[in-house]
Amino acid sequence: MEKKEIGKIGHFYGKISVAVVDLTDTLKVGDKILIEGPTTSLEQTVESMQIEHENIDVAKKGQSIGLKVAGSVREKDIVFKITE
Repeated sequence: MEKKEIGKIGHFYGKISVAVVDLTDTLKVGDKILIEGPTTSLEQTVESMQIEHENIDVAKKGQSIGLKVAGSVREKDIVFKITE
C-alpha cells in the first residue's frame, strides 16, 4: 500500500461527523483515504465532499472541503490518499 499526503484536518464537527480538510493535492469521490494523527487511524473511501454546502466530485489543491468521515478525527490530523 502506498500513501501520499494530500491535506490536513482543519476542523471537525462531531455531531454530524464532518471534517474540514485543507487540501494540498487533488481528491476525488471514490478515492481511498487514511486519516492519521496521535490518536487517530481511520481508513475509508470518499463517498461525498462539499464546498460551501454544494456536492462536488473533484476537489483541487488549495481548496477546503467538507468531508463525511466514518469516525472521530482531530484538527491537524494528516489526510493521505492510499493506493493498493
